[in-house]
Amino acid sequence: MALNDNPVVVITGASSGIGAALAVECAAMNARLAICARRTDDLHDVAAKARDAGAEVYAAKVDVTKHDDVEEFIMETLEKYGRIDVLVNNAGRGNYGSVEDTSQEQLDSMFALNVFSLWYATGAVLPIMKRQGSGHIMTVASVAGKLGFPFNSAYVAAKHAAVGFMASLRAELVDTGIHATTVCPDGVITEWGNATEGAPIGDLFMRGIRHSRTISRERNIPLAPLKKMLSAQEVAAQIVGWMKRPPASDVYTHDGSEADVLLSARNRAEYEQQMLPLFAGMKKAYYEE
Repeated sequence: MALNDNPVVVITGASSGIGAALAVECAAMNARLAICARRTDDLHDVAAKARDAGAEVYAAKVDVTKHDDVEEFIMETLEKYGRIDVLVNNAGRGNYGSVEDTSQEQLDSMFALNVFSLWYATGAVLPIMKRQGSGHIMTVASVAGKLGFPFNSAYVAAKHAAVGFMASLRAELVDTGIHATTVCPDGVITEWGNATEGAPIGDLFMRGIRHSRTISRERNIPLAPLKKMLSAQEVAAQIVGWMKRPPASDVYTHDGSEADVLLSARNRAEYEQQMLPLFAGMKKAYYEE
């Protein structure tokens, strides 16, 4: 599928982070945008930046955990632009807590936002794309949808569900002209790590990394191989590239992430041993500080 010269791109969770950067990046390719989020002030700031970059923008306050809100947003987008070429399911949030400390409220919230919302938005755009005979559905998942990390199991489980959803969707869309791409970022420099439910998971990772250096030295084992953090703009630029040339399967934004996933799939014990200094460091940070 080649994007037309003035594609209609829908982005959820566009008020900050990857979603905000993606809106501005799409503006540079002359896209017509429909962006949504719950934080309207931030969303309208993003819309203004995208308009300044040359895009036509429809911005709406939407809670993607509510089916009716999402469906109304999609129908209003269709009414405004007449078609939808790309849907980016980007809205998401993490959590902080051991398995035993994870509340029912966090479980419900993690799956409502990171999983159930995928059905609402995707289900609304599929009939439109099928009538067109073309389209591209992208979900910004995470390497946490492929690997395990401690003290945010609800988020990790939800992102695994998101990856499974997209794999099933891709199987259903064979020979339809519609593509489905799962984007799996590693660490990205955004406010995400400070906005997790329960407490800032980013702070726990940083304290865990500091402890991991001591653990590595004391146990005489290598440090966990961590990936270089990328900016939201760097990730957004990659996503636009995949919009233009849809890949056949899941994609990774960070060098080395796919190798970690393949190692874990082949020998999870070996992968987890490799990550032991970080996991042990995070455990120390969680329970002792």
